Amino acid sequence: MKKKNKKSSSLKLVIVIAILAVLVLVYYYHLSSRRGAPTEETDVTLTVVQEVLSRNLTANYPPTPKEVVRYYSDITECFYNEEYTEEEFQQLAVQIQGLYDKELIANKTQEQYITDLQTEILTFREMNYTISSYTLSSSVDIENSKFTRDGYEWAKVYCYYSLSDGTRILKTSEVFLLRKDEEGHWKIYGWDLADGE
Repeated sequence: MKKKNKKSSSLKLVIVIAILAVLVLVYYYHLSSRRGAPTEETDVTLTVVQEVLSRNLTANYPPTPKEVVRYYSDITECFYNEEYTEEEFQQLAVQIQGLYDKELIANKTQEQYITDLQTEILTFREMNYTISSYTLSSSVDIENSKFTRDGYEWAKVYCYYSLSDGTRILKTSEVFLLRKDEEGHWKIYGWDLADGE
């Protein structure tokens, strides 16, 4: 009789432990799935502006003159085509200046640069223009345009912009002059309308 009682109480103990283990696992699963739910909700789609701003120029500077002008054009499209906050505008302005040669930056105070940029964007928007697309020189053309002068390496990049005012497409092309700095980064020294425009 005592053996049966021992077996019976041992069996009850095993069942109780098993039930407790199941309860602990269910509770743990419940907690972990509750914690997982908000992370799924925090998956946010970045705006075009946020995506452009996510590039870290210190760690990931464009490696070629063509890529520098491509990133410049992406930022320019944000200025003229996208909606953004004042803070994002300031960040875009700083980001685009990260592509400029120090001599180009030295031509204006930061305050004057921001004022001129805001005026230019406002004028562009008042005319209802957007940049619908852009195309860059071929890599071969850029390689052929490189030269050395005054101890610096230089390159020219042509960029062809298509502007839209809603009813028509206007084409314009600009030529960018880039100079390689001491760190080996290609920086925009200046730009102008291409010959004939």
